[in-house]
Amino acid sequence: MQYIESLSQLIEQFRSLPGIGAKSATRLAYHILKMDKAEVEKLSKILLTAKETIGYCSVCFNLTDKDPCYICSSEERDSTTLCVVEDPKDVAAMERTREYKGLYHILHGSLSPLEGIGPNELKIKELLARINEDISEVIIATNPDVEGEATSMYLSRLLKPLGVRVTRIAHGLPMGSDLEYADEVTLLKALENRREI
Repeated sequence: MQYIESLSQLIEQFRSLPGIGAKSATRLAYHILKMDKAEVEKLSKILLTAKETIGYCSVCFNLTDKDPCYICSSEERDSTTLCVVEDPKDVAAMERTREYKGLYHILHGSLSPLEGIGPNELKIKELLARINEDISEVIIATNPDVEGEATSMYLSRLLKPLGVRVTRIAHGLPMGSDLEYADEVTLLKALENRREI
C-alpha cells in the first residue's frame, strides 16, 4: 500500500524496534496520528529525556540514571553474592522475585560465535576485575539456551580458579506446565536439578 512519506517513515521507525512487525508498526503509527499533539510532544520529550539521562552503571553495567546505580550503592544489599545476567531486563526479572538480595553483573549478551560475539564483546573482563575476597558466590543466571549454556560454562572455567563458589540457576519445568508438552532438554534439566522433598 502506498503511504504518505512521513507516515511511511514513522512506520519504518517502529519496524526497526525489536519484536515489532509490519502490522504492529502500522498500528502504532496510526495510533500516534490519532493522539493529541500535546500527547505526542510529551511522548517525544520522555523519549529524549530517557535517552539523555539513562546510561550504564560503571560497576555492574545495569541501566541507571546515577552512577553507581541504586543497587550497587545500596548498603542493604548482600555484597558477598554476585548474580551474572545477560541483559538489564534480566535484573528486573530477578528483582521481581523479591528473594535475591545480592549484587549483579550484566554481561550485555552471551557468547555466540556465529554472530561474532566472543568474550571481548561482553563485560567478562570487568566481571573478573570485581572478584575479590569479599565475593563468596557468583550465581550464573544466563538464559537456558545454547549461547547461555556456553557462556555459563566459559565463566565457570574462568571463575573457579579464583577461589569463588560458582553456581548456576536451576532450569526445568515451569509451574503450571504439563509433562506431556515439555521438550526433552527441559525434562532432562528438570531431572538433573531435582531436590529432596
